[in-house]
Amino acid sequence: MFREDIYIMKVVTFGEIMLRLKTPENLRIMQSDGFEASYGGAEANVAVSLAMYEDKCAFVSKVPNNPVGMSALSEVRHYGVNTEYMLRKGNRLGIYFFEKGSDIRSTNVVYDRAFSAFSLSQPSEYHWENILEPGDVFYFSGVTPAVSKYVEDTVRSALKYCKEKDIQVICDLNYRGKMWSKEQAQVVMRDLMQYVDVCIANDEDFEATLGIHAFDGNLSTGIDQIDTYKEGMLEITCQFPNVKSVTSVLRNMHTVEEGDWMGIYYVDGKFYQSPIHRVHSLEAVGAGDAYGAAFVHGLINGFDPQKIVDFAISASVLKLMIQHNFNVVTQEDVFKIMNSKNTNLSR
Repeated sequence: MFREDIYIMKVVTFGEIMLRLKTPENLRIMQSDGFEASYGGAEANVAVSLAMYEDKCAFVSKVPNNPVGMSALSEVRHYGVNTEYMLRKGNRLGIYFFEKGSDIRSTNVVYDRAFSAFSLSQPSEYHWENILEPGDVFYFSGVTPAVSKYVEDTVRSALKYCKEKDIQVICDLNYRGKMWSKEQAQVVMRDLMQYVDVCIANDEDFEATLGIHAFDGNLSTGIDQIDTYKEGMLEITCQFPNVKSVTSVLRNMHTVEEGDWMGIYYVDGKFYQSPIHRVHSLEAVGAGDAYGAAFVHGLINGFDPQKIVDFAISASVLKLMIQHNFNVVTQEDVFKIMNSKNTNLSR
């Protein structure tokens, strides 16, 4: 259950923003002699979505004080995100190369983020007492502590401050196997979960980060496994009683582009399920972050639980139709999808 007895001042997201280099026209990286440049990162994506919904939000990160770092910062600020707490230090911005899949060929990502300015963050650099206020919400994903031990320690310091000041914490477990092993993730994330109030867990996140079974790894039958998802969500609240609610995206993926998507939300002892959306994806990047941001928007604006999950999954599938990392849609855009009577929706 989300706290309703305090006024939400702003949502603070903490994570790395990176330069994304995408191959054109579905080329493999080895085939391409040029790349399309844009910016993104889990918590940056969430912050932009919240700003698009006209929520107060701040993105906290660290970028190099050079034209590339300033360009990344400006891109986030362009959408209305508060960047006053961004650090401008270090020598390089992390990069990831993006190769879009098609049909049976999966999408591929190659990271080049070692020794980025953000990865070398020290806990002492971030003055949480000047960033977080009573009534704020702190949002992070499992990607962030996976960046480096330095960043892990910085996340932990932020979470301890949140607990001390009764600031609510939302965590998207968001496991990335290219960044750390399941064993490493479980050691860290199970420890950090003691500070979390609301948990977002999708697909392999349950088992990879917490060692809790919910999903067998077959993305073509995710929705068909809804009962084990529910069991996993209940188990999170049992093992971590400070977690008051859990939400998940379930998918039946037929190809890289074609699939069925739905959301479920557990709160106050009850499950809420969204309609199932059958969609053709233009670019399946940032859909999870779009879900998380829309979910947070619903929470802080007092939506009822059914409206929260319906709004969140509508925002997520809308992101599938939008290129680059940011879900540049308004609340009204999402409501149009949510309230539509198209035949690709079913309950």
